[in-house]
This record gives sequence, C-alpha cells and structure tokens, in this order.
Amino acid sequence: MRQAGLVVYEGLEAVKKEIAPGVTTNHLNEVAIKVLKKNGAKSNFLNYHGYPAVICASVNDEIVHGIPNQRKLEEGDILSIDFGAIINGWHGDSAFTVAVGQVRSNEEAKLIQVCEDSMWHGIAAATVGGRLTDISHAIESYINSQGTYGILREYGGHGIGTAMHEDPHVLNFGAAGLGPELQVGMVLAIEPMPTLGTHKTKTLDDDWTVVSIDGSRGAHFEHSFALLPDGKPFVLTSPDGGQEKLSSLGVAISDLLN
Repeated sequence: MRQAGLVVYEGLEAVKKEIAPGVTTNHLNEVAIKVLKKNGAKSNFLNYHGYPAVICASVNDEIVHGIPNQRKLEEGDILSIDFGAIINGWHGDSAFTVAVGQVRSNEEAKLIQVCEDSMWHGIAAATVGGRLTDISHAIESYINSQGTYGILREYGGHGIGTAMHEDPHVLNFGAAGLGPELQVGMVLAIEPMPTLGTHKTKTLDDDWTVVSIDGSRGAHFEHSFALLPDGKPFVLTSPDGGQEKLSSLGVAISDLLN
C-alpha cells in the first residue's frame, strides 16, 4: 500500500504542476494516466461502478466526483483533484484542492487551508485503542473552530486495502468515543469536504458530480494512513509519511516503513 500511495502522490503532484487557466480537466486526466502507466499501476477509479476517468476533477460548487471534460479552467476557480492507484492488488487514494491562478478571496483561501488542516487533525486523533469517531469529532471540531462551514453529511472517509472502499465509513462530524475500536493494521482514508455555505448537496444528471445545493464553493483533501504494529500512524500517500504535519500536532509517526 505504501507503493500504491507513492504512485498516487506522484500523480497528484504531476497534475498539480499542469493546473492553470485555460487547461482542461481532460488534460489533467491524461497526465494522471501517464503516471499510472509509468509505474505499472492500475486505476481504481476507472470503471468503478462505470466511472469514466482515472481522476475526479471537481470545480467550484462541485464538491466531489466531478468527471473530467473539455471545460477550460478559469482564473480564480477552485479545483479539487481525487486520484487513486492499485499496485499488486493494494490500493492508494488521496486528494487535494487548489485555486487556479490567484485565489478570488481570503475567504476561499481560508476554506482550502481549513479543509487540509482538519484532515491532519483527524489523522492525529487516531490512536490504537481509540474509537473511530474520535477522528470524526476532531475534524468537525477543528472546522467549527475556524468559522461557519457546511460539512457534508452523506460523504466521508473509508477503510481501504484490497478494495478502494472498505468498511468502516468515516464521518466528518459527530461525537467522539463511538464506533469500532481502532486497531493495529487498520488503514483509513480520511477526507473532509467543507463548503462555504450549506452541507446539503445534490448529484447532477451524470450520476456522479456532487454539487452544493446553494452553489457555494467547497474543498476536499484526502490521505490514506495506517496504524502500524508500533501503535503509531504512517500516512501512506505522503512522501514523508505525514511527519511534518503530524509532528506539528504533537504526534510521532511510525518509523517501520522508513
């Protein structure tokens, strides 16, 4: 899974370098395809329940699951890219959000930062012997501490392993101390999805693209992490295993995969 996670990281970085006004999301999909081929990896998005691409590219009020197309990105758009890979039957999954060119407002810049930071707070809250919703509560508490945001209810994180989506489902809100006990060997994909408006969404006629009901813009970050035998986390889709971000939150990562 670490190998798959590093392919995902490489693909997202390659896509990120191509993001600019005038670029189509179809082009970004082609960039990701090349990274998969280079690494001998398979896509876990392509043909998943009929999904037609290897990335999700969601623009502005499209919060998740946007399908790449010939639409040209514009200055000030907010773009979320979700990407996954399979190596020897094991899955990796990660996502990021960026502004295209210059961000339109401080409010939107903060939304992106709050989303990313809430993901790291969620991962930092995962401890062996703790409960699944400790993660959920940490994400919600951090987002709410930063302002008024909509936190999607229908969508969240998930287990990941020999399938892209496995139990348990990881909510991005709720009380701590509930759900399954967190155990050594668990691998979870954590992915908060806040908006500048409502938490309510609808799915477009393409049966995939999820948009905010009120047209508010949203953000989406995701990393996959494991709880290793030393009881410490390791972020499989981050090149440093999450060391920089988690250490700033007082959490030491496992050194078993370094």
